[in-house]
Amino acid sequence: MSSNQTRCYRCVDDIRKMIKYGKTKSGNQRYICRKCGKTRVENYAYLAYKEEINQNIIQLTKEGLGIRSTARILKISATTLLKRIVLIARNISKPIISKGKTYEVDELCTYIRHKKNYIWLVYTLEKNSKTVVSFNVGKRSNKTLNRVLETLKLSDAKKIITDRLKNYRYLIDEKLHSVKRFGTNHIERKNLTLRTHLKRLNRRTICFSKSLVIFTAVLKIYFWT
Repeated sequence: MSSNQTRCYRCVDDIRKMIKYGKTKSGNQRYICRKCGKTRVENYAYLAYKEEINQNIIQLTKEGLGIRSTARILKISATTLLKRIVLIARNISKPIISKGKTYEVDELCTYIRHKKNYIWLVYTLEKNSKTVVSFNVGKRSNKTLNRVLETLKLSDAKKIITDRLKNYRYLIDEKLHSVKRFGTNHIERKNLTLRTHLKRLNRRTICFSKSLVIFTAVLKIYFWT
């Protein structure tokens, strides 16, 4: 053991009192002072400051890796990763919506915290470009649906295509609303892509989200980066 690791920085004398005290989760050697109980680590390493770390977080998140897997690969703490995901999502802006387009709207069911707590992802897809222009997360209610539909109404949508959920009939003007066979093919295929890419959206999984804030942030990163 080297001399700089055996001296306690809290105690003022020069007596070497630091002894080995196990290792951290990342494998770094820990030391403890036999006199005052002060602990320290042999080598401190903080990797979250690197410039490319945000881009790596975005890439791994879009590949469907969970929080612990991403933290383990990037060698940063899970707490730091969660804060960084929220920060990245906060700086992402919605895409510009063109006027007079045709949109498909659909809902996708998942869980938050436990499997009895159902939650719905409602989002809309521009039919030609396949771009997700708006989404909302909440209960399967008119309020949740209307947050997405209001965006389309403001963009002077040419046509809004949905499934046969009866709520849409009360929220969308008859002239704009369309329910037809194979009308929502693109967004139904997008649902399959989402469930394949993001583990937290799989039907039979233990990887569902524990926090609504993180779930929304991950969706924002996936859709708009």
